[in-house]
Amino acid sequence: MRFEDAPKPEPGPGEVLIRNHACGLNFFDILQVAGQYQARPEFPFIIGAEIAGEIETVGPDVTDFKPGDRVVSVPREGGFAEYSVARDDRTFPLPQSMSFSEAAAFPVVYQTSWFALDYRARVEPAEWVLVHAGASGVGLAAIQIAKAKGARVIATASTDEKRAFCREQGADETVDYTQPDWPDRIKKITGRGADVILDVVGGDVFTLSTKCIAPDGRLLVVGFTSGEIPKIAANRILLKNMSVVGVFWGRHLDEHPRYGSEAHSALLDLYQRGRIQIPVGAKFPLEDAPKALAALQARQVSGKAVLEIITPS
Repeated sequence: MRFEDAPKPEPGPGEVLIRNHACGLNFFDILQVAGQYQARPEFPFIIGAEIAGEIETVGPDVTDFKPGDRVVSVPREGGFAEYSVARDDRTFPLPQSMSFSEAAAFPVVYQTSWFALDYRARVEPAEWVLVHAGASGVGLAAIQIAKAKGARVIATASTDEKRAFCREQGADETVDYTQPDWPDRIKKITGRGADVILDVVGGDVFTLSTKCIAPDGRLLVVGFTSGEIPKIAANRILLKNMSVVGVFWGRHLDEHPRYGSEAHSALLDLYQRGRIQIPVGAKFPLEDAPKALAALQARQVSGKAVLEIITPS
């Protein structure tokens, strides 16, 4: 990665130019830099998929925004910069009560978790929801959203510090998933297994999750931060009447452009009612983006990491 000057982008039809104040970091940024993510822009490119700032200019046909509006947006790329172009249907209004750093940590992980739990799993009150890697961005959002829906939440994490962080986000129970008996712990806590399991890790964590899922449970496949894409024997799905459910929020957004605004409105309502909070675990200046991604990859950040950007006036 290189920190250098680039031409200021210009918005086209249906696009807005955003003067960035902050940009969120995500694990898929690391995969994209390495050329290992499903979306592979041609090199060189500017990374970054969630930004918060102010509208600088709008392109033709844009009627929902005007210069000066505070917004949060999810461009396909280009967020690690002072200015970014984004589609207007992937750009959402930002209330004064939410800081730019909070906003930059908001759309990807909270919309992903909302899509997983509300749309794909249809979580019901009093169900047991197991959230793996609960101290991660998607994990903390899932804990908060599941609690807001009235579910009971177990979060897994690898250290005492991270498990304490999960409890601060609302987890009822926490479990160390580096211990080999963790599926037994889940079954002991729940009595019958977890009704919904949200997995961003993959590998052995996914495989062992099939041993502690409740009958009729839903196993949500969100990502593979372990680097290992697991396989599952179909007889396990049959014997437990379980569902293995894909959670690819980005593709759903492509196929249903209005979903982003609908999810943003629902989540903003929860935020304004104090049902969810946005913990920013680390802040870095734009020029330290490689250092920030390295910290994220080394699991040194609880919650979300953001780049704080000072744009020229």
